[in-house]
Amino acid sequence: MKRASRETMIKLRLDVDYAYPSRIKSFLYTALNRKTDKNYLKNSKIIAKMINESPREVKAFWFFTPYTTPDKELLELLTSDKHEVALHVANDPYGELEKLEQATNRKVEFYTVHGTARLLARLMWRRKLWEARASIPDGFPLQSFYEFPTLGFDLACHNNPPAQAVEIAEASIAKGEVLHIHPEWLFQRGTYNHRGPFYEPLKKILQVDTELATLVVQKRGFAKLARYVETKEYERDFIPTARLLEKLSERGLDIFTFLERKWCCPIANPSETWRRTEDNIALLNVATYSDWLERVGKKTRNMVRKAEKSGVKTEVVENNDRFAGGVWKVYNETPIRQGRAFPHYGKSLQTVKAIVNLGTNFTYIGAFFQDEMVGFLQLVIGDKIAIISQILSLQKHSDKAVNNALVAKAVEVCAEKQCRWIMYGRMGNHPSLDNFKQNNAFTKFSLTRYYVPTTGKGRIAMRLGLHKQVKDVVPQPIKGSLIPVYNWVSRNKTRMRFH
Repeated sequence: MKRASRETMIKLRLDVDYAYPSRIKSFLYTALNRKTDKNYLKNSKIIAKMINESPREVKAFWFFTPYTTPDKELLELLTSDKHEVALHVANDPYGELEKLEQATNRKVEFYTVHGTARLLARLMWRRKLWEARASIPDGFPLQSFYEFPTLGFDLACHNNPPAQAVEIAEASIAKGEVLHIHPEWLFQRGTYNHRGPFYEPLKKILQVDTELATLVVQKRGFAKLARYVETKEYERDFIPTARLLEKLSERGLDIFTFLERKWCCPIANPSETWRRTEDNIALLNVATYSDWLERVGKKTRNMVRKAEKSGVKTEVVENNDRFAGGVWKVYNETPIRQGRAFPHYGKSLQTVKAIVNLGTNFTYIGAFFQDEMVGFLQLVIGDKIAIISQILSLQKHSDKAVNNALVAKAVEVCAEKQCRWIMYGRMGNHPSLDNFKQNNAFTKFSLTRYYVPTTGKGRIAMRLGLHKQVKDVVPQPIKGSLIPVYNWVSRNKTRMRFH
């Protein structure tokens, strides 16, 4: 192994002990010395693709046993610039070396030895019962990989939170050490040997799969549905690529959903394989501030003037500690808002600071009364749209029409930025909030949401209608009568929790 670039190169040692993500299937097929095409070396192929897509300098050393010999698909991924085939000795060093070089048509230079402590595993690997590992004869032509300093990365991922595991690994890389992983623990946690899961930390180290970073995964019956966080769906035009859908399938995500931004950029030729459902948003078409003020009606205009006369001032504010402190104060004023439990109540100041620092394209508007921040509005600026992702004010100042003043300022800011559209959530799930939106000239805009199955499980789930949310299946008249019940349950659960 070259040593000239030790300080910059990421070196990986991958011991491919078992061929399948399922431990039971791997044990069975190893014992029977059988191989099938489906899911064979699935995790190894995912890791190989991640390495190939990484912008960092990576060298991966793949140690294969006689029961995990790479197939054609994996060999095509193991390009010579980033990968090297090596031997993981199970029983017969010379025989296994010859078979590996013939099967891969690659020159092998390094070896490691597969070790097994449990009696059943020794039988499965056809090893002598008194041998925990095969012995390497004198004069064996391969170089031992054990001489290189190594960090058990999947062990570190089992014993530490993902962020800390990344820090440990980066420090190890800086010292020129090799990161040692077993592909079978990519997504699962080992209880007996304390390994994995290491996908998330490895993803950050290799700087890949960034398009998956903002995905939200929800359970829909027996299937997993993936979607981008709510505001991301509306910020930019998006059509899933074949590679994205492949990644979702590889990572066990069964359905992917996205929407069509038809208010500005309708999809010309949507695929016939995409399942369609109707969705909606509250949308405001912005021309000028004065035009909006004329459209909202007398009641809303009076509320905006009332806020001004009460001494409420609104302005775009910087995201700093003072602003975060104001947000924290609003969050923790009351556990109940709009008749239901408020999810941000009880959060620490440190947590609130982290929340307000999440977005790089946020514009914050603060409402102030006698130098106290009494409310705020979070505006996400996207392509041809601005999204009101949060608007809150202190209830003790509810007589001053603070929220009306915040919306008015948001319209003024968007008009100045020549942002034509403002979105404010959905319509139909909260009657009082719907009225507030309508009074501020927001209208219900229908759009199409698409669902794409990425696995067989996902296709079955969609046939059963499991991809839909319950609140979208319930008819509107019934939903209206259930909202007070939901609010009552939500309030009482919160009161019991804090009591």
